[in-house]
Amino acid sequence: MKKTIIFAILLAALTSCSDSDTYQDIETPPETVTPNPDPAAAFSYNKNAKAIIDANCIGCHQSGRSAGFRPLTTYAEVKAAVESAGLLNRIQLQTGQQGIMPQAGRMSQANIDIILKWNTDGLKEN
Repeated sequence: MKKTIIFAILLAALTSCSDSDTYQDIETPPETVTPNPDPAAAFSYNKNAKAIIDANCIGCHQSGRSAGFRPLTTYAEVKAAVESAGLLNRIQLQTGQQGIMPQAGRMSQANIDIILKWNTDGLKEN
């Protein structure tokens, strides 16, 4: 009886583990990835990029924070950072490279791809 209980607990523990989750899957909550329901439609800041920026950037990039000199709290600020402050290059760096944003580590590739697509589609607001 005791061996059966131990076996059942061990079996439950082993089958509950999953190797399908990566560090980035765990690190980036699904709600920050905002897929475009219509792939033919252009991505926009409000529909696709804002949630990612809010979740990954404004913790530091807002007034009174360590990177408050470059706020990313509005569409205009984020658009300016893409156009003239190297935001796209910095989010594509690998973890450990100097200048990576966010500094805590690289965002998921899915989030990076959404920001890149938003840029490709013309940095539309809505």
